[in-house]
Amino acid sequence: MTAERRRQDRTRRPAPRKQGPRRPPVHDPARRAAFDVLRAISDRDAYANLVLPELLRERRITGRDAALATELTYGTARAQGLLDEIIAACLDRPLEKVDRAVLDGLRLGSYQLLRTRIPHHAAVASTVDLVREEAGSHVAGFANAVLRKVSEKDEQEWLAELAPDPETDPIGNLALRTAHPRWIARAFAESLGDKGAELEAALRADDARPAVHLLARPGEISAEELAAVTAGEVAPYSPYGVHLPAGTGDLTESEPIRQGLATVQDEGSQLVAVAATEVGLTGAGDSRWLDLAAGPGGKAVLLGALAALSGAELDAVEKAPHRARLVRRVTEGLPVTVHVADGRDPGLAAGYDRVLLDAPCSGLGSLRRRPEARWRKEPSDIPDLTRLQGELLGSAIRLLRTGGVVTYVVCTPHLAETEGVISDAVRRNDGVVEVVDAREFFPGVPDLGEGPYVQLWPHRHGTDAMFCAMLRKL
Repeated sequence: MTAERRRQDRTRRPAPRKQGPRRPPVHDPARRAAFDVLRAISDRDAYANLVLPELLRERRITGRDAALATELTYGTARAQGLLDEIIAACLDRPLEKVDRAVLDGLRLGSYQLLRTRIPHHAAVASTVDLVREEAGSHVAGFANAVLRKVSEKDEQEWLAELAPDPETDPIGNLALRTAHPRWIARAFAESLGDKGAELEAALRADDARPAVHLLARPGEISAEELAAVTAGEVAPYSPYGVHLPAGTGDLTESEPIRQGLATVQDEGSQLVAVAATEVGLTGAGDSRWLDLAAGPGGKAVLLGALAALSGAELDAVEKAPHRARLVRRVTEGLPVTVHVADGRDPGLAAGYDRVLLDAPCSGLGSLRRRPEARWRKEPSDIPDLTRLQGELLGSAIRLLRTGGVVTYVVCTPHLAETEGVISDAVRRNDGVVEVVDAREFFPGVPDLGEGPYVQLWPHRHGTDAMFCAMLRKL
């Protein structure tokens, strides 16, 4: 073969396909930030509420770009299960066969197509650019084709095609429509005693982006003053609560929080902590208080501030050293002593007047604030949690004085973690404890049911789904 023939042959062959980007990356800070957070969630089980604010600060993303990044991150993470069902219907292969980076891109693009007003061409083009940058040009056409299939129907049309029959499977139908795993929707239904309108209201409230709640630290600033400073509104039930609108940005550098006058805390958490200090005791003494599972310190701050006003002292127990350090930091200047110990056997002298046990739990009551959490949790998590909760509650009862009260709190409506744990504790301590009707210590809070326990709900009270029970030692 002559040199000329070889030259002509080379010109006819297609150039090798490049695996990298075909053009310089498109500068799209909001979508890039959202995509990077989704990748962190997928690759290393990161938490969006921790990663996103730090990333926005590092990249100096502010204003409309920060708002868009927040909406896309939280919205996509919250709707992941629903988006995966729709994406799977547009694939010619199993979902698990799709590259994880590409799948995160498809989720981000599908969310824009189905749940925002972003024009379809912009949602598709921007997502394809991100996928190309992350995974290479060879997958750009695949991403483009899938997203165009997704865009052929709106969310309601996809649901009509994919959701189970509401007559034969009402829980499954609502679970998909509100982007919840079926088992979590069933847990809500069992707690509510409803599979219809109220279950739908609860799941939809749980799927909505929540308002930001602040705690005005007692003795430092009033709720009215904090509301004026932050342009918020005084909370309807907590005497120390302030509500800010949903979508309020990162508050870590805000003046009231930086000065220690306020902290971010759901109103439901405030209510249960306040109730723990208000429930009546029998016998003498009300100066030794205990927070038996204190990390990272949110309720310890409120208890410590109230203890300072009433002349009491608070012991705060936390097993994990790094979380104990957080408790020490946030309670500095308050009459709080932090102990690094296992709450099941903390080595403390018995005789406490009040014990708050905010036990480790499934966290199903705060899913709206942790958008990725609903897709990480499994029903198999519950038995180990209820065992731990029961052991901690047994320890709390032993540490009480006669006439003292333990307030048991979990941020979940799952019956095994709420009424189940309390019923088991009462049975094990027959003649040792009595159940106190907790509703009395939530003044002004409506729709608390028949008691004696309190179950708060996002759709009824605008709070996380906190559960509260009280036991007095006989």
